[in-house]
Amino acid sequence: MTEPNESLVLCAREAAGHAHAPYSGIRVGAAIRAASGAVYAGCNVENASYPVGNCAEASAIAAGVAAEGGKLRIEETAVWATGRDGRVVAASPCGACRQRLHEFAAAGGVLVHFPWHGGEVRSTPLSELLPYAFTLGEVRKP
Repeated sequence: MTEPNESLVLCAREAAGHAHAPYSGIRVGAAIRAASGAVYAGCNVENASYPVGNCAEASAIAAGVAAEGGKLRIEETAVWATGRDGRVVAASPCGACRQRLHEFAAAGGVLVHFPWHGGEVRSTPLSELLPYAFTLGEVRKP
């Protein structure tokens, strides 16, 4: 396991402070570090029609694509989440966001940092969170 990138985790934590989460009360922030070295952040934006909301990771990826286009390649991401009471919530990227990260992964893969139980930050390769990632025409082997 790799040590978490503290500045990326801090960026995700700051983004969580901007989340719009009136329904779940879970404020999530994400930050991605692109192969270009740029960092893009996003937060969750909930909507009364739940499927219309945005995950923090999707928002950060959208910011990266807006800046770099389809050439965006992600090397590292951090996620941060807090509940209504401000306490840290264990939250790894959801399945849809794992797939999103996979599709923009740099050649060496994506390292993912996320809060776990007790406030510890876990760091793991995306390939461990999504071992049989879907790719058009093929399935990557773990």
